[in-house]
Amino acid sequence: MLEKLRFDGPPRKVAIVTGGGRGLGREMALALSVHGADVVIAARTQSQLEDTADFIAAKTGRRPLVVPTNVQSSEQMDALVAATVAAYGRLDFMVNNAGIGDRRGAGSRIWDYDDDDWRDGQSVNLDSAMYGSRAAIRVFKQMGIPGAVVNVSSGTAMRSAPDSLAYASAKAGVISLTKSVAAQVAGEGIRVNCIVPGYVVQAPPETDEQKSMIATRGRFNPIRRLGEAWELGPLCVFLCSELASYITGESFVIDGGGIAGGVAPIDHDVTAVLS
Repeated sequence: MLEKLRFDGPPRKVAIVTGGGRGLGREMALALSVHGADVVIAARTQSQLEDTADFIAAKTGRRPLVVPTNVQSSEQMDALVAATVAAYGRLDFMVNNAGIGDRRGAGSRIWDYDDDDWRDGQSVNLDSAMYGSRAAIRVFKQMGIPGAVVNVSSGTAMRSAPDSLAYASAKAGVISLTKSVAAQVAGEGIRVNCIVPGYVVQAPPETDEQKSMIATRGRFNPIRRLGEAWELGPLCVFLCSELASYITGESFVIDGGGIAGGVAPIDHDVTAVLS
């Protein structure tokens, strides 16, 4: 069973991770590399990509290919996949992780929501997953590769998020996109699944205030802590691997029991409840 979690072949598997310069993307890229895959990381900020590539190289001995990419552009997403195939000769896994974490337009009410904030939220969080899935699946089909797509949504897609209309609706769209695309390509040996993170600490806290906020929110979660970014890596590896060969069109919630336990909407005053 453990052998099926190895991606070093032959042939060695190749993975793209968008939003790979930091946070969840960085940890999923690391996990795929640790398990033997050649990894390509993409995002807009080249300095973050270079730092992550150095970090992964130090851990695994293999440096990811860095491809600066605006995931809002279908042309750049096509170019990302083309650069990957040019470098490694194949593509096996597409991880559509990129998103706007600051929830563009947060706090706006529907009656005064700004068009640009809405479009940005949809474009980065939903359109990018469609562009990445389309470009990758074209290659899977052309090369006869039983590839895997892993999209990343959010727990806000499954509950009320009144302060994050664009973000929540786009992330809900990612779940629907996952199901629909999976149904289209299931007969061709291509799998499409979705990871749905809850509250996850994406970087170590730098101040006492940040540490206190993490501890407080962690107490509010049924598991009594927040998730850590590295915890998404094993799930991503599993969904890409042959061990998940009978799994497609599914969404995997990894939130410490948050949704099951009835965690309040993200704009809820947690401190008031716990005081």
